Amino acid sequence: MAENILEVRHLKKYFKTGSGMLHAVDDISFDLQEGRTLGLVGESGCGKSTTGRSILRLIEPTSGEIFFQGKDITKLSKGQMRHVRKDMQIIFQDPFSSLDPKKTINQIISEPIRVNRILTDKHAIEDRVLELMETVGLAERLINSYPHELDGGRRQRIGIARALAMRPKLIVCDEPVSALDVSIQAQILNLLKTLQEKMHLTYIFITHDLSVVNHFSDEIAVMYLGSIVEKAPAEELFNNPIHPYTCLL
Repeated sequence: MAENILEVRHLKKYFKTGSGMLHAVDDISFDLQEGRTLGLVGESGCGKSTTGRSILRLIEPTSGEIFFQGKDITKLSKGQMRHVRKDMQIIFQDPFSSLDPKKTINQIISEPIRVNRILTDKHAIEDRVLELMETVGLAERLINSYPHELDGGRRQRIGIARALAMRPKLIVCDEPVSALDVSIQAQILNLLKTLQEKMHLTYIFITHDLSVVNHFSDEIAVMYLGSIVEKAPAEELFNNPIHPYTCLL
């Protein structure tokens, strides 16, 4: 049996608002085994994206414990987190807004490699960028193109290549296909599935669309108003949903 790569315990994230405290994530717990996919599903505003970003500490949790590879990362300093983040990456929802429009594909994909000094030789970095481009299905001739010159599917492939640059073990996919045409969605989902099998990646796949995660996830957790109201293997959840909110979705 695979080991847990991630264990989340009583995670909370509250925001101060003019009308009081907003309980965006309200005491959720779950485990995720290495090499598997957890689908995190719910309507906009249910707290699923906040959950993903809190797990990566892109936003700081209010309380709770997040064990990644057995280590509670909520207790790590910012410097220590920089080392951990090599193993934890994110693919954002909108590839256009998450990519720097002033940088070429080469610069975007190579940036995490250079900043973290994974490679220092210029030719080795370019070889790695070309390797990543080939891995995600981007033609070599596009290496000096800018994001605005490409369609949404290719832009999302850049985002995936950038996430893979650090050779991560866990990737949070935050609505990675919702901004794409339906015809391109299937291509990106198939790519993510192939990469998972090839590289033994672990995914948290965040979406509002149950049909997208049906065949993609091993387990699905349904979120409502900051809480997980139901969690089950994907097939079981579809064949026998228990919570009324799951039935509505």
